Amino acid sequence: MASIAQTAPVAETPAEFRPTHWSQRLLDGALDHIPGDAGWPIMGNTFRMLADPHGFARHMVETYGPVYKSRAMGGWSVMLVGADANELVLFDREKIFSSEQGWGPILDQLFPRGLMLIDFEHHRADRRALSIAFKPEPMRHYSGALNSGIAREVAKWGGSPMLFYPAIKQLTLDLAADSFIGIPWGPEADRINQAFVDMVQASITPIRKPLPFTPMKRGVDGRAFLVDFFNRETHRRRAEGGGQDMFSQFATATMEDGSLMPVDQVVDHMIFLMMAAHDTITSSATSLIYLLAKNPEWQDRLRQEIIAVTGGADAQGNPRPLDYSDLGRLELTEMAFKEALRMIPPVPSMPRRALKSFEYGGYRIPVGTPVGINIHLVHHLEEYWPEPEKFDPMRFTPDKVKARHKYAWVPFGGGAHMCLGLHFAYMQVKILMAQLLPRYSIEIVEGYDPAWQAWPIPKPKDGLKVVFKSL
Repeated sequence: MASIAQTAPVAETPAEFRPTHWSQRLLDGALDHIPGDAGWPIMGNTFRMLADPHGFARHMVETYGPVYKSRAMGGWSVMLVGADANELVLFDREKIFSSEQGWGPILDQLFPRGLMLIDFEHHRADRRALSIAFKPEPMRHYSGALNSGIAREVAKWGGSPMLFYPAIKQLTLDLAADSFIGIPWGPEADRINQAFVDMVQASITPIRKPLPFTPMKRGVDGRAFLVDFFNRETHRRRAEGGGQDMFSQFATATMEDGSLMPVDQVVDHMIFLMMAAHDTITSSATSLIYLLAKNPEWQDRLRQEIIAVTGGADAQGNPRPLDYSDLGRLELTEMAFKEALRMIPPVPSMPRRALKSFEYGGYRIPVGTPVGINIHLVHHLEEYWPEPEKFDPMRFTPDKVKARHKYAWVPFGGGAHMCLGLHFAYMQVKILMAQLLPRYSIEIVEGYDPAWQAWPIPKPKDGLKVVFKSL
């Protein structure tokens, strides 16, 4: 693998164009020198990639090496595979890579101008303004809402077989309505939740125009509804002085010059972060439940840790809430969650676009090239992870983390675009475990191995059949 020291940007030539929008195409023949596969006529590798994205990526690396090109979704891209590649692209010391132009083809119609779709100084300024929502006092408020909301729903889950994925998805959406927006569960929250579901489904539909009766039309309509709702709410909350929920924090966020963030930016950021939070947390919580069900000895270890930290059940026999100040004490629980994020990362790959030519792995990558990194594949490479298919939270002891390449584990991204809500994700999953494991054992039928939709955000195709058996 190439090292970071070998990845300086290359001087441009007058013939090279300067991309300003993701729709601009590479010059013909610009990638002829890079090994790879054009796939079938017209469709390229699209069907192969969608049918088995992880198998396809591994095949390409084994055939062409850790730098390869592929034609899919209507154009060429170059994949850079390895921890060094993750560091190059995510840390982006030389400001080579545009996240906006990388994600644009997928998200531009539905989630434009969210934090993931802006770059450099604009991104830095908006991220600083929005970080107020993730400081200790707001986080304490969210933890209280999460504890009560999760306890109320988890108490209903015992006894009968259930599908976990739709249950945790609905719970996560309801929690978002409470903690993120500050509205009670009910019809209004249901309408907001449905708009988000429609937008996420539209993001992966092959029909990219909002034609009548298509998923894209439903997604675009969902966005229009949310833009109207959040516009009205932003003005109302500014007039009334805001609140402790995340949206109120965003609505009153100030820029570096002391001015309030423009309303349209507040709206775009809120819509994007709601989507990013509920879909990725739903995926990662489902992964952890599945892996704990397959590894019951780890259920026991986490249960003992949780009871030691919270004090066990209250006078009514219910698990005690997990105090915000105790989150850091659930060390084994965090390690198990990190291992689930390694095995089934909620964002399996990340696209970027090169704004400058650069060299990596012995190849010159020209300006304008769509570039991607494959997080899932790097999380399963034996050079970083011995026995990569084994669930082993002890990989995340401090000594092992220190000895490993810093960018071998990147479920939350890295660099300037590191997930702003990662601590919220840890908090929600720890509170979920603190309510689940003291009540129930998590059980699946022997030999059960559900198929997973691998992309764009992993989920079990059958919803994950589990039983929460009361202890």
